[in-house]
Amino acid sequence: MKDQLFSPCELGNTNLKNRVVMAPLTRSRAIDNIPNSLMATYYGQRAGAGLIITEGTSPSPNGLGYPRIPGCFTPEQARGWKLTTDAVHEKGGRIFLQIMHTGRVSHPGNMPAGAEVLAPSAVPFADLKMYVDGKGELPIPLARPMNVQDIVDVVEEYAATAKLAVEIGGFDGVEIHAANGYLLEQFISPITNKRDDQFGGSIENRLRLVRNVMEAVVAAIGADRVGMRVSPYGVLNEMGEYDSIEETYQRLAAMANDAGIAYLHTVDHVGMGAPAVPESIKRSLRDTFNRTLILSGNYDAIEAENDLQANKGDLVAFGRPFISNPDLVERFRQDARLQLPKQDTFYTPGPVGYIDYPFLVKESVS
Repeated sequence: MKDQLFSPCELGNTNLKNRVVMAPLTRSRAIDNIPNSLMATYYGQRAGAGLIITEGTSPSPNGLGYPRIPGCFTPEQARGWKLTTDAVHEKGGRIFLQIMHTGRVSHPGNMPAGAEVLAPSAVPFADLKMYVDGKGELPIPLARPMNVQDIVDVVEEYAATAKLAVEIGGFDGVEIHAANGYLLEQFISPITNKRDDQFGGSIENRLRLVRNVMEAVVAAIGADRVGMRVSPYGVLNEMGEYDSIEETYQRLAAMANDAGIAYLHTVDHVGMGAPAVPESIKRSLRDTFNRTLILSGNYDAIEAENDLQANKGDLVAFGRPFISNPDLVERFRQDARLQLPKQDTFYTPGPVGYIDYPFLVKESVS
């Protein structure tokens, strides 16, 4: 029985038909960083989820660190996204745009002319490289430390993207990506934040940019349309543990609660080889943030149901299973076999390994 997983849920002012969330998944199909009809087909196929959170989408030319990731900082990009939101809404789904500035996880070869690789501090990578179309894996250059005006500009970019997403793109809301070693987490973590101004040093200072972004986005579109993703103990992009980590995320959860945002989305990458997020911090986030909590981390349907029944969270996000199972929710309902994804097509351009995974009941693909 999966009574909780398939039950409806309210997320702020958005009604969800079930508690299954499609997690944000970079797929690199946005040619020239503009969302397109191929992407609309992909997301529309997966509209059985109660909530879809899109792949990371940049609020700025400076945040386009990976090849072919979408933006939402121009009207043209927002209109491109409208194809996707229409496709999802036509099937009764709900969809939030994940706003992701890559910060130092970037390469100029993936960015338009005039864009810069920015970060809180100039901290080099030990081993990480970046793929650039036509050139392969390249070393990541040292980022330029952001000055205060850069930080002011970034806050404005997040708010402007949120407005474009809702007013032109047709999104139900946005998710602020403060996880996985991208710009906002680069400010949160003392591993990457070596600043000695009001944006570095103490926990409050390291959280200041996240607070400013959250408050600006809430002011732009309303708290009920805003969520945030966090990854305590995450190791992606050469992040890691530090002494004040639990206190930092408890404070971040309190800030998010005070701001009144709709949800907090926690990431546990233990299934991908990262250290497990301790139960103590999961409980702390649950106790501190009193609105919707989205769980994620290598769940199957049974584990998801068990954690929902145990009130560990309110929604559960699934990532890679959605890549190869566009009808994942129906497969869960029928206890049907899940298809395995083709990893070599995760980030390749075109429809192969993207919109051609079969359904239990064949569905036409336009």
